[in-house]
Amino acid sequence: MNGSASETPYSEFLNGFSTSLHNLFQKENIDKLSLSRGLPPHVWKEIMNLKPLSVAIPEEFGGRGVKVKECLGILSAASYESLSLSLTFGINIALFLEPVAKYGNDLVKADIFKNFLDHGAMGGLMITEPEYGSDALNMKTQNTLIDNEYHIKGTKHWQGLTGLANYWLITSRNANSEGKLSRDVDFFIANTHYREQNIEVLEYYDNPGLYMIPYGLNKIDIRVPEYNKLTPETTGLKMMLDTLHRSRLQFPGMGMGFLKRMLDEATKHCQERVVGASNLYALDQVQYQLTRMQAFFTLCSAMCAKSCKVSGIDHDVSGSGAHANSMKALVTDMMQESAQVLVQLSGGKGYRTTHIGGRGIMDSRPFQIFEGSNEMLYTQISEGILKDMKKKKIENFAEYLAINELTNNSVKLYTKELDFNINTALSQRKMIDLGKVLARVVTVNDLLELNNSGFSQELTDSAVEVMRQDIVTLLSSMNQHQNLNIVEHNNDKSDWMKFS
Repeated sequence: MNGSASETPYSEFLNGFSTSLHNLFQKENIDKLSLSRGLPPHVWKEIMNLKPLSVAIPEEFGGRGVKVKECLGILSAASYESLSLSLTFGINIALFLEPVAKYGNDLVKADIFKNFLDHGAMGGLMITEPEYGSDALNMKTQNTLIDNEYHIKGTKHWQGLTGLANYWLITSRNANSEGKLSRDVDFFIANTHYREQNIEVLEYYDNPGLYMIPYGLNKIDIRVPEYNKLTPETTGLKMMLDTLHRSRLQFPGMGMGFLKRMLDEATKHCQERVVGASNLYALDQVQYQLTRMQAFFTLCSAMCAKSCKVSGIDHDVSGSGAHANSMKALVTDMMQESAQVLVQLSGGKGYRTTHIGGRGIMDSRPFQIFEGSNEMLYTQISEGILKDMKKKKIENFAEYLAINELTNNSVKLYTKELDFNINTALSQRKMIDLGKVLARVVTVNDLLELNNSGFSQELTDSAVEVMRQDIVTLLSSMNQHQNLNIVEHNNDKSDWMKFS
């Protein structure tokens, strides 16, 4: 690429990045690289020399300006070649660079952004603790202010880029003089270039997918200057929600390239694979599977377009839980299903780590777990909607969705399916199914908005019908739920051999 990354027109920058990345992985053999942990240093260097993270750095610091469209474009281009690489960029962009750009002290920004642009530095976020998982508000990592320095102590784990990142955002709770922890959450930047801010890795985890990204157990016992603390606009809790919701709203960037790659590979294989007198592509069941994969590509396109409008750092998305959770949970479910379908269609050769589908199953699986497991997110979507229905004293589901801006257009397509009342408490398993329905209705709403801008009518119509099938199936599941619980099975009557 000629000139600095910030001076190059975006289409040229993105095309250059995509082409260079593809050529690099061809030369280095991405299938072979996928069998070993991490990437060789010379490969990392070549990738970072393309300055992909410049898209998440403000213009006044030499970056391209933190434009969501540009960030999602880089994530998508990377995930077409390697989902692990895309997640590496996603961690850096949504969980470090964007929050630092929005909430960081001006005293530290220039040095950090310079290291990212000139030296290929990387950063991550530490929230999760071994004992608390998604229960982040009970984290025990604590901070105390002593002589203009914050002392931070605790244990974190499952941080992507463990032992590799140069910078970390670390969440903790302030401890008062009696040792009691605040209910609010504080964020601090740790710069591992300084010995007193370095984080000890106690263990590296043997994650079965995402080989390129190191995960592990981290011991925090560091001291950082006061100005390394992020400054919330109101509370630290809202800052954390703003950061996590923005990350979830930008998940579709990582899903976009991956879903397109799964669809491209599946279509090519089915057209070339001859069975009997015709190819796989001619089979009805195969057409159904490919149509679903194509619908996922379409819906993810809509998510990306919507994310560009609503998830920039100039927006406060701390209250956008329903939209953020819908995007994250649905796109990651679609990623996993697409990988499973590709492997199924590919037969035995698909079930290999060196096959993009086999690798895709393992690499996409944790996306359904981290940053909130999908069951939890679907439950939260339902809880929020049902709470608002109760507040507005509306029992009819379709009637409520017609006045909610997230669903007011798409509900018109599914009025018959969604015309029912909710006037009793729902079990958790029903809440999850309802959340899955809501995520689909929300996403089709975004699709209709994209369609109004000129996006393909044929792709839109097909995706609408695929989602109708899903909604009908999910609602049927909800209505058929029985109160099933596990029964005692460790006794003589559960051993089949005694009855044969």
